[in-house]
Amino acid sequence: MAKQTIREIDLKGRKVLIRVDFNVPLKKDGAVADDRRIKAALPTLNHALAAGASLILVSHLGRPTGDAATDAPFKMDRVAERLQAVLGRPVKKVNDTVGAEARAACSSLRPGDVVVLENVRFNPGEKKGDPTFAAQLAGLADAYVNDAFGTCHRDEASMVAVPERFERSRRAIGFLVEKELKILDALLGKPKKPMIALMGGAKVSDKILVIENLLPRVDHLLIGGAMTYTFLKAQGHATGKSRVEADRLDEARKLLEKAGDKLVLPIDHLTAQTLDATARTEVVSGNEIPEGWIGIDIGPATAEDYAARIAAAGTVVWNGPMGKFEDEPFRHGTERIAQAMTRSNAITVVGGGETAEAVEQFGLADKMAHVSTGGGAFLESLEGKTFNSLKVIPDL
Repeated sequence: MAKQTIREIDLKGRKVLIRVDFNVPLKKDGAVADDRRIKAALPTLNHALAAGASLILVSHLGRPTGDAATDAPFKMDRVAERLQAVLGRPVKKVNDTVGAEARAACSSLRPGDVVVLENVRFNPGEKKGDPTFAAQLAGLADAYVNDAFGTCHRDEASMVAVPERFERSRRAIGFLVEKELKILDALLGKPKKPMIALMGGAKVSDKILVIENLLPRVDHLLIGGAMTYTFLKAQGHATGKSRVEADRLDEARKLLEKAGDKLVLPIDHLTAQTLDATARTEVVSGNEIPEGWIGIDIGPATAEDYAARIAAAGTVVWNGPMGKFEDEPFRHGTERIAQAMTRSNAITVVGGGETAEAVEQFGLADKMAHVSTGGGAFLESLEGKTFNSLKVIPDL
């Protein structure tokens, strides 16, 4: 999916509205806890600045409710501070998106200046795709760049209605989105064989479409996480107190039948009596979880089996942790998979969201070929979906 990039548009002397994804995790004191997404935007921002543009940056942060008190932690001030530190030049943050302060700040921009607008979701017009709000936001700039892959699956104003208000020659994607699309084209096109996909997380229902779309492409699809127990229940195994989607058992059976030997389930399990990190644990061999126990991670034999398959792979794509990695006693499976990927000669792709958080937590993100910045967007792309936010950007 080759799209017009920021390289192809004239930036000199222009005000460029760049939709970034600065939806970063925050510490309790409001400081940025992880600036990976901010740093990921730097190639696009530096290119535009070097070309003589001024920048108007717009992003969402968190899940605002519309209540000023509860939304206060989602203001963009600390994000702008962190951006200024990593960008190495002054960054001005304004307290609205399309109001008088924003208009004044944007109208006075000179080449090299950088403005961060207030959280775009503070304006109800963003989620609604409101055309009036979109026209006001677009009116601040001369060109538009989408570098927010993590939001590409959303039909929000800043993603679709805003770029539609620019001439086609002044709409583009940034380098981050370009990289994500190239990776996805490789995964869904002609990946280096053998191709292994790892699917974890809690729900089979979240991954049904992904599994169906990947099955013709992969050599093996390795399952982990709580979704394991819906598959095991569908096969008639005992699952103890493990999480099971009882309403998805028929779909799980159909997937198992369709996938055949391609779909690989764990051969042992770390189980616990409760979800608490201090709970008693036992490794269970085979696929029968005792009554009163919860499957909480893949077992050591499974971790080694999966690691061996990863070592022999040409391409590995991973979405969803193997267990409750947030707690140290339950993270071995997820960490072992991450380590195996860093040691493999395969093209290794981590599919954003919790999986990206895990490899970042383990200090292994930089050793992957690619860690996606978009959880939901990456997952929906693997399902084969196309996004309106990219349809509005001209093809090359």
